[in-house]
Order: sequence, then C-alpha cells, then structure tokens
Amino acid sequence: MQSTAMIRLPKKVKFIIDTIMEAGYEAYAVGGCIRDSILGRTPDDWDITTSAQPEQVKALFGRTIDTGIQHGTVTVMLDKEGFEVTTYRIDGEYEDGRHPKEVTFTANLVEDLKRRDFTINAMAYNDKTGLVDVFEGMRDIEKKVIRCVGDPMQRFTEDALRLMRAVRFSAQLGYEIETKTLDAMRELSPNLVHISAERIQSELIKLVISPHPEKLRIAYETGITKIILPEFDACMETEQNNPHHCYSVGEHTLRAMQEIRADKVLRLAMLFHDIGKPGTLTVDEEGIVHFHGHPALSEKMTRDILKRLKFDNDTIYMTTNLVRYHDYDVEPGPKYVRRAIMKIGEDVFPLLFDIKLADIKAQSAYMRREKVERLEAVRQVYEEVVAQKQCVSLKTLAVTGKDLIGEMGMQPGPEIGEILKKLLDLVMEDPSRNEREILMKAAKEFQ
Repeated sequence: MQSTAMIRLPKKVKFIIDTIMEAGYEAYAVGGCIRDSILGRTPDDWDITTSAQPEQVKALFGRTIDTGIQHGTVTVMLDKEGFEVTTYRIDGEYEDGRHPKEVTFTANLVEDLKRRDFTINAMAYNDKTGLVDVFEGMRDIEKKVIRCVGDPMQRFTEDALRLMRAVRFSAQLGYEIETKTLDAMRELSPNLVHISAERIQSELIKLVISPHPEKLRIAYETGITKIILPEFDACMETEQNNPHHCYSVGEHTLRAMQEIRADKVLRLAMLFHDIGKPGTLTVDEEGIVHFHGHPALSEKMTRDILKRLKFDNDTIYMTTNLVRYHDYDVEPGPKYVRRAIMKIGEDVFPLLFDIKLADIKAQSAYMRREKVERLEAVRQVYEEVVAQKQCVSLKTLAVTGKDLIGEMGMQPGPEIGEILKKLLDLVMEDPSRNEREILMKAAKEFQ
C-alpha cells in the first residue's frame, strides 16, 4: 500500500480525529480527500466520519455549528476554519432522487461506506488504522476506473446527480467508467429530470473545465444530455459535409473545447459556439452543407440554455458575446481592428483570439495555415492598438457630453449622443484626431 504514504492529515484534521478517538469513539478522514491524497493532489476540504453521535461530537469541542444535524453532520470550528464531522449512517429510502427520507446512525464504518457513490470515494483513513478500503477503491485507482459501490442501479436511484458525477470524475481523472455502472447510467438517465438546475449547472461546470471536457461524449451516449442539454444531441447528430470540416458539429465542439484553456467562460463558449448549426443547415446544389446565420441563432440558444441552467449574468454576458462574434471576420488593418473592438467590446474582443484559434484547430486541415496566419496578423494589429492606447470607445474619447454642454451650450438629450458617435467615428479613422481642440471644432461643424 505504498500510495497511502501520500496521505498526510493536516494538523487540525488530525487533532479532531485524535480528540474523538481519545474519547473512545472511531474517527476517520473519508471520501474525496483520501482519493485526492492518494492521487498526489491537495484536497479542497477534509471530511471526517465517526461512530460518535452528533451530541457526543459537540461535547468534545468548544465551538460547533449544527450544519446538517438531522443527517448527522456537525461542523467543528478551529480558528475560524470549519471541518464537517458526520456520524456513520445508513440511509433510508430516497423519496426524491436526492435525499433519504430518514437516516439511521450506526457504529459500523463499513455500513457508512456502503452508501457512498463510487469506490474511489469510499475509502477512509486515520493514522492508527491506516487505510480502510473494503470496496477496492485503490484497485480502481490503479485500473483508472469509475465504479459504483455495490449495485449501480441502487446508487443512481438514490441520487440521480450521481449520473453526472460519474461523467465528471471520468473527465477530471481521465478514467473509464466500468461496464455495469455505464449500463445503469443508460437506464436511469431520465431520472435527471428531477434534479435542480443549480445542481446540474455545478456538475456541468466541473466537467467543462476538467482536463478531459470531451468526456461530455459519455453524457451523450448514456442519454444524460438528452435530459440536461438536448440541443447538444442535435449537434452530435448533424454532419458537416464541407471542406472546412471533417467532424460532425458535436465532435467538432468536443475537440474545440479540448483546444482551449480550462477557463469556465472560454470552455462554455466553445461548447455553445455552434449550438445553432442544426437549426440553420442548408445544402447547396453541389451537396455542400452551409450554416449561414448560425452565430446569431447560437447566441440566442446559448442565452436560453444558460438562463435555464441558472447561470449568473456575468457568465451569460461574456459567453453569449463570444458565441455571437466567434465567426466575425476582421481585416488585419488598424482602422478595421479599432472598429471591431468598438463593436464587440474591449472586454470581449481579446478573448476571441483564443476562441477563433480553438475553432480553427478543431476544423479540417483545409486552409488552416492561412486562417492561423490571418488571425495572428489581426492579433499583432490589436497589440499595437493597445500599446499605443488608441481610442476605441467613448470612454477614451478626448471630449465628453459635459464638454458639449459646457462649451457649446447644448441641451442634454439624444443629440449629444449622436455628435459623440460622429466624433468617435472620426477617431476610428484617424487616432491622431483624438485631441480635445480638434474634436470640439468638429463638434461645432456637426451641430
């Protein structure tokens, strides 16, 4: 068991476990923190499981919070840091595909480990006993396999979100899903209809920003996306008979996600950039497939999907704009680049270089070199525009509405906005005109 040498209990975790054990109870660190330690990762948090009942745990520590006492969970506070301590339990019947109707406390660790989702998450450890691994989680880590604890039909019936967790762990770790577990996922994927949008969103983000976002393919093959993202199924079933493409819309999407860094907004933009293609498909007389107008439809669909999944407004704003402009063509000249920045926005425009490059890399080799060279030419012009602090928005225009009111006696109203737009237009053509004197003179001529 050489891998268990990777398990180093933090001082506070060891203190909690030792305190509980010295009082005559059992206590272990359990679940994801043990899995991550064995894999050489730093755990996000440490969960502790114990034979002590919640009231007994509370009696041992100065400050505790009843975070989920009906399910046996007490949070022990040490120097403003909280650690969840949960009593060994047996879950009763699950009535809503998420919560057990009742829980029964037990003094048996194995009974507690039995109710956990996957073998790699069903290991416990303390320094005295060492690793407790009754469901062979270590073996599955060595084999790089995701496998349910016990009967997968039962595990997934208890909490349907575990279907997405299986795909997510596969994507995070690069593991395969064991056959029986996969079969149960296919059968029970319709149960995801009972899971809240917030919980689905949380799992989807973790999958999308993982090292293997292409594992979303498993969600398609098992019927998961049919419930949570049916628009993606249409992409997987839409071929692209076009020289620029060699994959279906869906396969192109999966590859494009792999080609961009693991940033939430960038990966979501790649997931949705072509989501409107099935709805815009046309075939010309030579049998070539086209998707004219797909960015606009993709933007609308992306907004609808992100709202449905309860994403925040900032994520919706950035993602939909990247989707809208992912195919926007910019000439590699200063005037054209300035106008594109003004149109698209200073916050969104620079991210389009990564978006467009990932899109190109996920297409066929046809004209790839020319596309990349053109993109790099635009990037160079953009960097010059930024370095020279050229004006690309009203924000950096040398004249403001206040100037027009104060010096020209104009009344507040739409006319001021019109004149400022015209002044910005002058500066777009020639940045050297962004001088207060020049612009005020021009403003008088426009009046």
